[in-house]
Amino acid sequence: LHNNRHREWISLSPNKVTKIHDQGGTMLGSSRGGWDLEKMMASLEEKKINQLYVIGGDGTHRGAEKLANEAKKRGMKMVVAGIPKTIDNDVPFIDHSFGYRTSVQEAIRAIKAANTEANGAPNCIGLVKLMGRHAGFIAMQASIAARVVNCCLIPEMDVDKAKLFDYLKDRLNSKGHAVVVVAEGAGVTLCSQEDALGLDKSGNPILPDVGLWLKGEIKNYMKQENMSYNLKYIDPTYMIRSVPADADDQLLCTLLSNHAVHGAMAGFSGFTVGQVNHKFVYIPISEITKQSRRVDIESRMFCRMLLNTGQPTLK
Repeated sequence: LHNNRHREWISLSPNKVTKIHDQGGTMLGSSRGGWDLEKMMASLEEKKINQLYVIGGDGTHRGAEKLANEAKKRGMKMVVAGIPKTIDNDVPFIDHSFGYRTSVQEAIRAIKAANTEANGAPNCIGLVKLMGRHAGFIAMQASIAARVVNCCLIPEMDVDKAKLFDYLKDRLNSKGHAVVVVAEGAGVTLCSQEDALGLDKSGNPILPDVGLWLKGEIKNYMKQENMSYNLKYIDPTYMIRSVPADADDQLLCTLLSNHAVHGAMAGFSGFTVGQVNHKFVYIPISEITKQSRRVDIESRMFCRMLLNTGQPTLK
């Protein structure tokens, strides 16, 4: 929106969008940070846009809120409607966001591949890194559904590294293999402060690659313990991001867009649409941006994860 020199506006005709539900990725493109409110508003006014649909997660909704407030301040006749789309499932209030269930399904494939590899070599660890910068929903629910994971690490957990490695050692000694799933944001508690890499353009912390870090730490621990082992590392991040939506997400996306348009045509603005207790509702974007959803480690679902993996709390 704010730099027409690099990207032309696209007319979304029926012929243009008729098959995009069968494609992965995004035809519109995506970016992180670097936006300019004044330039975006000028571009929207120049094009005489009266309905703006903003698709994305909590960061995108923060931007949508600023656009809606600025449009109101300027007296623009422009509706701003949000549609939650984030595989991390960290948008609050709603049952789940578009893209989440597809991601869990694809993550299970990577986990099962790691389990096959772990069972195919002596003392073998299958290590899988999954998405989840601040919320561990994908890692947790994929681990529960796959039913072959022996240790799942998510950002919400406070993990004692020594207890983690002792548990893996005991697991290898007793069973001869282990499957470990780690969410990308788990590096916040696992890694030391010296590993911090600054901030990205959106102000989010640049997290260390916890998968490669954990792989190296396991290697050092096993060497210290003079223990022979194998390790197979799988990082399916971009494979998961690029797959087409499954049937459930295709249906959810259709219904979200229908309700977003109905809300805009009714004259509402500054709202996002979502499913709450299986009913579609409009939520003020200002409420969405106040908080982000996180895994509750006191919840029944987290306890199910511990039960399925057999891991201790690792505190």
